Amino acid sequence: MRKIIKILICDDSITIRKKLQGAISIDKEIEYYEAKNGVEAIKMYKDVSPNIVFMDIIMPEQDGIEALKQIMTYDPKAVVIMLSSVGTKMNLKVALESGASDFIQKPWDIKNLNTVLSKYI
Repeated sequence: MRKIIKILICDDSITIRKKLQGAISIDKEIEYYEAKNGVEAIKMYKDVSPNIVFMDIIMPEQDGIEALKQIMTYDPKAVVIMLSSVGTKMNLKVALESGASDFIQKPWDIKNLNTVLSKYI
């Protein structure tokens, strides 16, 4: 029996969430979960215990950095890969200091996205 990989994608853009699902290409069975802000991401994380989270930084209601901090408090072993088009060094530094496993700049390169993903599968 193949292990199912659970991936939570948190971005306020449904287009980005769907494009990210389409860009992921790994030789595993994947279940996708979606959240449109940090509040939903935290609840979804607690409900489904995903293997990997892709988290946008700039979102309404609760941003990705705050959601990351709360997820890491709940599960210090969580694998959270931050995504941001803002991509400033400050955001990167704060995300990594807050427990992010990795950081991918939007728009992402499909090869780079899958290389980063394969490090955590």
